Amino acid sequence: MPTAPPSHEKTSRPQPYDYRRRELVEPDWRRLPGWREVTAAQWHDAQWQRAHCVKNARQLRAVVGDGLDDKFYDDLAEDQKHMATMAMLITPQMLNTIAPKTPADSGGYHDAFYTDPIRRYMIPVRSDRDPRWPSHPLSSRDSLHEAEMWVVEGLTHRYPTKVLAELVTTCPQYCGHCTRMDLVGGSTPSMGKQRLTLRPADRQTAILDHLRRTPAVRDVVVSGGDVANVSWPQLESFLLRLLEIDSVRDIRLASKALVGLPQHWLQPQLVAGLENVADVAARRGVHLAVHTHANHVQSVTPLVAQAATALLDAGVRDVRNQGVLMREINNSAAALLDLCFALQGEASILPYYFYMCDMVPGAEHWRTSLADAQDLQHAIMGYLPGYATPRIVCDVPYVGKRWVHQAVEYDRERGISYWTKNYHTVIERDDPDALTRRYPFYDPLSTLPESGWRWWERQVTAPRGQACA
Repeated sequence: MPTAPPSHEKTSRPQPYDYRRRELVEPDWRRLPGWREVTAAQWHDAQWQRAHCVKNARQLRAVVGDGLDDKFYDDLAEDQKHMATMAMLITPQMLNTIAPKTPADSGGYHDAFYTDPIRRYMIPVRSDRDPRWPSHPLSSRDSLHEAEMWVVEGLTHRYPTKVLAELVTTCPQYCGHCTRMDLVGGSTPSMGKQRLTLRPADRQTAILDHLRRTPAVRDVVVSGGDVANVSWPQLESFLLRLLEIDSVRDIRLASKALVGLPQHWLQPQLVAGLENVADVAARRGVHLAVHTHANHVQSVTPLVAQAATALLDAGVRDVRNQGVLMREINNSAAALLDLCFALQGEASILPYYFYMCDMVPGAEHWRTSLADAQDLQHAIMGYLPGYATPRIVCDVPYVGKRWVHQAVEYDRERGISYWTKNYHTVIERDDPDALTRRYPFYDPLSTLPESGWRWWERQVTAPRGQACA
């Protein structure tokens, strides 16, 4: 007899992820004592937002009142004194998305703030850090060797047809896990920062001159830092000169400010200027896009959606998100899918990449293993439209972005994966082994079995140059 088709009544097993449309909500900033009298006009003003960024514990207390116990401030002070690689800087917009449903004068604010996923990477504290391995033994301040691949100051040429142009070394807000912590932001007690030496105008001229002489480059990512910290007249001038180069066919503007300071991208003068740039790009057949950086669904608010729509209405072809995969922030299928549905479905922002957190100092508690990243890529498939399903990638030093399933070998006991590549960087043009070499990447040591981290302990304590069996 034929088998009866499966029943689809209420007794059916639930899906691993239960999709429900959730409209975006702007948290009420007036729930925080320091902003009780802030008007809507002030909140929507980009200059007010910049002027009221929180840069230290004293300013944080002024905003949240008695909502946080001294325990939190002691924890914060310990981190800033001994561990922080990025100066504290958070916009009111971003701070308002931490513990968004909890009034600061309620009994639960302290715990809600402490455990909040956005707080964990925007305002890291000492107790967040891995107690045994706060940094991987092979971590590096410039873990992707971007400065090593500068062809002129600030212009990284890692891929055959793509370059990264760093116009500025500041952002409206600083993320604790910043991959450019070697260069971006002010120095901290534990990390003195590198500095660009050329005047901004001279650096831009050098970048453009190199691109004119290098017709193989067709794709330019304009970043920093954050292009929102470049004055618009200066940025517009640079983009218009960039558009005069025939070989440039793609331009991407990198700005976390779309999420952390959407008010910036809603300024009428800036929108009008962007329309001019987009019009020139369209007439030349150049694809102009904006890339932003949202790591958690709480960051995606109606103001973020409004700013993204303004960019698209101005003629920007795409607005895309490049997040970072981080433990206790978004390393679950539900967290990633919630974020992606908010971005794609409610804010017109295309989920694009989630990068495994780079091997920078102090990042071990954020980083995930390659195995976890592979499992997450599997878990999010089939829910979003194919074009809006993000790729989880590993940015392998000296290699570049690779899908997490592209590792050619993976030693899970020691947490070492090996990768290959199919092009030369500018520093390997004469290296005959560049395309056959296997390049390593490393899991966080806390994710290894005991035998694995004990092997690493022996590695760290072994005399320099002596292999460890």
